[in-house]
Amino acid sequence: MSIGSNIWKLYVIKASKWMTLFMPIIWLFYEENGLTITDLFVIQAIYSVTIALIEIPSGYVADVFGRKNSMVIGTFFGFVGILIYCLSFGFDGFLLAALCLGVGQSFISGSDTALMYDSLAELNRSDDFIRLEGRTISMGNLAEAMAFIIGGLLAQISLRTPFYYQVGIALVGFVVALLLIEPKVHRLEDGRSKPWKNIKKIIHYSIIENTILRAYIFYSAIIGAATLTMAWFTQPYFKALDIGLVYFGLIGAGLNLAVAIPSFYAYKIERIINTRILLSLILLLIIAGYFTVAYISTLWGLLILFLFYITRGVATPVLRDYMNRHIPSNMRATVMSIRSFIIRVFFASTSPFLGYVADLYSLQYALYLSGILFLFFGLIILTYLLSQEKI
Repeated sequence: MSIGSNIWKLYVIKASKWMTLFMPIIWLFYEENGLTITDLFVIQAIYSVTIALIEIPSGYVADVFGRKNSMVIGTFFGFVGILIYCLSFGFDGFLLAALCLGVGQSFISGSDTALMYDSLAELNRSDDFIRLEGRTISMGNLAEAMAFIIGGLLAQISLRTPFYYQVGIALVGFVVALLLIEPKVHRLEDGRSKPWKNIKKIIHYSIIENTILRAYIFYSAIIGAATLTMAWFTQPYFKALDIGLVYFGLIGAGLNLAVAIPSFYAYKIERIINTRILLSLILLLIIAGYFTVAYISTLWGLLILFLFYITRGVATPVLRDYMNRHIPSNMRATVMSIRSFIIRVFFASTSPFLGYVADLYSLQYALYLSGILFLFFGLIILTYLLSQEKI
């Protein structure tokens, strides 16, 4: 098989990763097993810390030992994590499952984007990256949309049933990862013999030396953390609106389609809208989504959620493309992992408190507080980006 076959394989891996049949009922599953919203966010925070601790080293593994090897490790741990979920009935078991999924996510994160970009570079098709990356993200969200419908139906049998079917889906991702072809890229000098020295060099380059790249890393991370936090608030929000279980899956599917469709056309949007305007619109719409959802306690709030997810669908591939333009090939996976590291650190440091606020006071207060946090940090970085002559 040629290097071009990596494209469809990455589609399949993305689909297997995001076809999470348990997502439409994960909060209800936790609640059935005696967990609270605080417990939910604590587990997700520890999951994020796990990713944060391994994120940069795993990206370095991809740069030095191969993107394919990193993807294989990641999909294997994802498979194991789902197995543990199937066999667990409380906080400790769910936490162990989340830890395995966190390790898996760390090895996939950054490696998949780097593998895509470098495969296209080898084919002299780098300009196709945003189009195909948008398509990959779209594929993932279409898979998740299907998962929300199917998972919601399987949950009618029991809230544990979706996890049993998830095992087979995770296994498909692992098998396809074994079939990936490693692209030919320039490797880091002394990459294997001096790993920590090179990791420090990459961090110094991306965070200290290259100021534009640093700004894009942090801006993309803030937007990523904002969309991740909202994603975990959606099910408590559905419950607050007294939406029935059967509709959790259908609405979740709709939200994922709201990401998938604009992701597919993100490359066209990027060409039409000026970079500075697009960067500003992304932050404006994300923050407006938080405040408006917090303010509206009726079913009209779902419409705002759909607009929020549409913005997410455009933001993810566009911001990744902006970043990749400033990243050398030999450190691409590590730099993308630095972005994911910052997302997870931010999420882990804020989500338990936000979950506590939701439990102690109200979901509305937690959403307002989230919007204020993301507005504060996002506005600082956006102001810097807009002040630069070339971005």
